[in-house]
Amino acid sequence: MQKVTGSIPVISTNRCVQSDFGSLLFQIYAALMKYLRNTIIWVVIFSIAMGYLESAVVVYLRDIYYPSGFVFPLKPIHTRDIAVELFREVATLIMLVGIGILSGRTRLHRFAFFLIAFGVWDIFYYVFLKIILGWPANLMTWDILFLLPVLWVGPVLAPCLLSLSMIIFAGIILVLEKKYGKIALPFQSLICLIAGSLIVITSFCEDPLRHLSAFNGDNPTYVPSHYLWWLFILGEIVIFFGIYRLYILQRNQFKLKT
Repeated sequence: MQKVTGSIPVISTNRCVQSDFGSLLFQIYAALMKYLRNTIIWVVIFSIAMGYLESAVVVYLRDIYYPSGFVFPLKPIHTRDIAVELFREVATLIMLVGIGILSGRTRLHRFAFFLIAFGVWDIFYYVFLKIILGWPANLMTWDILFLLPVLWVGPVLAPCLLSLSMIIFAGIILVLEKKYGKIALPFQSLICLIAGSLIVITSFCEDPLRHLSAFNGDNPTYVPSHYLWWLFILGEIVIFFGIYRLYILQRNQFKLKT
């Protein structure tokens, strides 16, 4: 009887410890999920605000250089204004990278939040331009997308699809880390993402490079008319293959551990 009686507190203590540990894990999980929800919400709000700021700058530029509405061919722009615009683009990228670094806890987390910020910013940039200027007329309207290191042009639909892809990729990263814990980007996925991104960028730069000087856009009659959709789609396929490989490898590694 003494042995039985003496063992009861030990069992009770073990159960209490297990219960407390389980409660602690649940609290940590709940705190992590709350952190992710709050962080995503504020990253999205920040990116929407940046989209408005970007569109406001473009509204002022178009009032100066394209008072009748933006159309190709491009009009001559003061050298000072070109320099200001180039550094503004650099500053924008720094802010988007910065919000990713501040928001994430791991390297892939930071990368995911950067992708969300970039994608939301770019999409809402066009949303606000549509609200303020009624532009673009449709998703196939041509636009200047970027100036670094050379001129990028393409139909509005292309950067919007790319931004949507970035948001989807970011969501997959966050879901995988939530399900499997801290993950690393496999080499195969990294190569696919880099190659796919370069292919997509080539689709934006190919037409200007054939008609313009690579760095100063010196062709006053240039009007883009031919976009290599097949090249853009190929780049997107390569990118999504890299995302798919990331998912498959993480799932298989999790199965081996269990």
